[in-house]
Amino acid sequence: MPHPVTVARSAARTGLLIGRSHTTRPPVAVDAAPIAVDLGSSVLRIWLGPGRTLSVPLGHGLRSPVVRRGRIVDGPACVTELRRILRDHRTSVPVGGLVVACRPVLAAPAEQEATRRVLAAVLAPSRLLFLDSVRAGAIGAGAAAGTLLLADIGAQLTEVALLEDGRVVAARRAEVGTRDLNHATTAGMLADAAARLVRELRQDPALRPLVRTSLARGVIVIGDGATRPDVTARMVSTLGAAVHRAASPRTAALTGAGMAAISALRHPHDTKRRPERSA
Repeated sequence: MPHPVTVARSAARTGLLIGRSHTTRPPVAVDAAPIAVDLGSSVLRIWLGPGRTLSVPLGHGLRSPVVRRGRIVDGPACVTELRRILRDHRTSVPVGGLVVACRPVLAAPAEQEATRRVLAAVLAPSRLLFLDSVRAGAIGAGAAAGTLLLADIGAQLTEVALLEDGRVVAARRAEVGTRDLNHATTAGMLADAAARLVRELRQDPALRPLVRTSLARGVIVIGDGATRPDVTARMVSTLGAAVHRAASPRTAALTGAGMAAISALRHPHDTKRRPERSA
C-alpha cells in the first residue's frame, strides 16, 4: 500500500467528512490531496487516500441510468447524481486537487470527453488524468510487472488486455457483464465471452508470443465477475490456463488509480510514470 504524500499547500476550502452526523464528527480540513474515481456502470467508487474509499450504487432509484455499458448517457443527470451521492454520504472533496479517473479500455474520445465534463463539474480538479481500467487493475493487483493478460469482468462490460510492464499492448472488450446474468445470460456464457476475447488476441500473429507467455503465467481477473467461482472455473477449462483472482477484485482498478495519483503527484514531470492527461 502506498504511503501518504504530504503536500505543501494551504488547506482546501472544503474538508473531508466521513460519517453521517455533523454533531458527532466535526469537519476535518485537509490539503488538496489527490483522489481517484471509478465511475462504473452500476457503482461509483472514489479513492480519498490510503484506507479511505467511498463505494455506493450509481443511479439507484432513477428512471433511467446515467451510465450504460461504461458510457455516460446523460451528462447533466450524472452531475446531479454524483453531487447527491457526495452530499448524502457527507463526503466533500478538496477543491483544486489532482484527479485520476478510470476509463474503459478502447473508450472513444467523445466518451472520455463526456466523463471529463462531468468530473470537472463535480470535483473541479486542477488536473484530470485518465487511466485505462485494465492498467489500473494491474497496478492495484500488484501484477503490473512483466507480460500479463488481465480480464476485467464488470457489471456491464468485459475487458481483456495484454499488458507489458504496465502498458496496454492490445485489448478487446465485449458489452456483457455480471448484471446480465439475470437476463438470459449464464455464468458460462459470460466466461466464454472473456475467453473469446483472449482467443482474439492470440489469433494476431504479432501478439501470439506475448499471449503465450502471459497464459503460462495465468490470467488475472478483476471486477465483479472475479467473485464468481462459476465464471472463473469455466475460464480455466476453456482457456486451459490458470486464472488468478485479484485479492480485492472489485476495487483493484480504484486502488491502482489511487496509486497512480500518488505517483503522478510525486513525479509531475515524469511522462513515463503518469497516466494520460485529459485533453
